[in-house]
Amino acid sequence: LMVWLRRTTHYLFIVVVAVNSTLLTINAGDYIFYTDWAWTSFVVFSISQSTMLVVGAIYYMLFTGVPGTATYYATIMTIYTWVAKGAWFALGYPMDFITVPVWIPSAMLLDLTYWATRRNKHAAIIIGGVLVGLSLPIFNMINLLLVRDPLEMAFKYPRPTLPPYMTPIEPQVGKFYNSPVALGSGAGAVLSVPIAALGAKLNTWTYRWMAA
Repeated sequence: LMVWLRRTTHYLFIVVVAVNSTLLTINAGDYIFYTDWAWTSFVVFSISQSTMLVVGAIYYMLFTGVPGTATYYATIMTIYTWVAKGAWFALGYPMDFITVPVWIPSAMLLDLTYWATRRNKHAAIIIGGVLVGLSLPIFNMINLLLVRDPLEMAFKYPRPTLPPYMTPIEPQVGKFYNSPVALGSGAGAVLSVPIAALGAKLNTWTYRWMAA
């Protein structure tokens, strides 16, 4: 019975948390970050996406003990977000209005770390967490560069749910955000490690709950 319960719980949780991660991205405003704020909030966006990805990815990777689960988790998040992107497109917004964050390559690095260290949990937390934090801003900056004109899209197609105080503004280039990728990668690499440790701890708590 416990084996069945653990397997069922795993598949239920991996879908529920992936859906909730996508909803969290949307509700936090990061989901349409590229066209709302462009370069201005890239550092904050990088940190939020790195930590959100690593906590769920390492949770499920350690839950199953199978390298590849983190990529599976990131793929589910990507699919759900593309579905939401299609919904916005159906409402009359252009495809460039929403750019789906790139989670999969960073999750692959986490899987590779877990596999290369022979399923060492602590190596996955430290090395994998650093790699996710370092790589995600780089992949997302490439993604952002492919958008036609983020600020023009933001002004031309404002979000109907966007509050007035979040009206898109011109980025203050040359001040704090001289290198948004470097700042995002540095901060993400530091913060993703303790968040990865939290994901690992949540996995332990889940096992205890199921064994109770």
